[in-house]
Amino acid sequence: MNGFLIYVAKRFGQFVFVVVTGVTLAFLIAHFSPVDPVEQTLSLVTSFGATDPRSVEILRQSLRELYGTDGSLIEQYFLFWSRVVRGDFGPSLSAFPTPVMTIISRALPWTIGLLTLATIIAWVVGNTLGAIAGYFRDSRVMKVVGLFVMALQPIPTYISGLTLLIVFGFLWPILPISGGAQLNLEPGFTWAYITSVIQYGTLPALTLVLVGIGGWFISMRSLVSNIVTDDHVVYAELGGVSSRTVFSQYVARNAMLPQVTGLALSLGNVFGGAVIVEFIFNYPGIGKLMVAGIYAGDYSLVLGVTTFSVIAVAVAVFLIDITYPLIDPRVKLG
Repeated sequence: MNGFLIYVAKRFGQFVFVVVTGVTLAFLIAHFSPVDPVEQTLSLVTSFGATDPRSVEILRQSLRELYGTDGSLIEQYFLFWSRVVRGDFGPSLSAFPTPVMTIISRALPWTIGLLTLATIIAWVVGNTLGAIAGYFRDSRVMKVVGLFVMALQPIPTYISGLTLLIVFGFLWPILPISGGAQLNLEPGFTWAYITSVIQYGTLPALTLVLVGIGGWFISMRSLVSNIVTDDHVVYAELGGVSSRTVFSQYVARNAMLPQVTGLALSLGNVFGGAVIVEFIFNYPGIGKLMVAGIYAGDYSLVLGVTTFSVIAVAVAVFLIDITYPLIDPRVKLG
């Protein structure tokens, strides 16, 4: 028990280091951006005729406090951390005065739902095919499947996305190619709305699945190919154990441990795969939000999305680290 507590303490220290480093870099990059959110907002206000110098100066000071850009760089840094703890990133410049966290909370379910589902499907399909291909190495069918899956692996996400968009949006227009659901439907747990969400999310999800299958397939096939030569597998086969039992109990089961870790890491990094796919299909998630914030020069929005993503990934990795010893007893504690 003491060894496990020491292990958790070490991983927590790494977690804190990663969060502090990532958030600090996000703060510095946003701070040294050429876009000044205060002056940008003032330019919008003064364009409507508010040009009284005293009023403008009062407004400037209020905006600096609102955006957290008042004081020295060190003061702004510690003020920013206090806001991170409270979950307050100030107002969005492009959607002023809507708070950034409100905008993120609207986009977050779309990204989590899309990428989590696509990641799990790619993991299941890729590992299943990889395990079968690794165990039944002489199967012609699996060799053909392997060639097809591996051909998809090097294709960039944007190429796959654009190809699906052209095929199913123009050549064979059976699926919607833009948005998250029909605009005339009221969001809710109704059959019409859920069906619409599935239809609009099919192409983005399929893009991610096609890109993700290859990696899982290759790694699982390699793991299984090594395990089938282990002594315990050979003895089981010589002892007359059926191929199905050997495959499921002796081979696939042992090969799944590193793949479970990989799945958890992939789920923690769902935000990283959102940008390109959501931009191509105009999907209303975190990725599209980030791109829109960059184009609009929205200081607070970009900083909020980046910080939120860093913390989410770090939390996921930390949870993986502390639970993995419970799955694999070979992990050394202490």
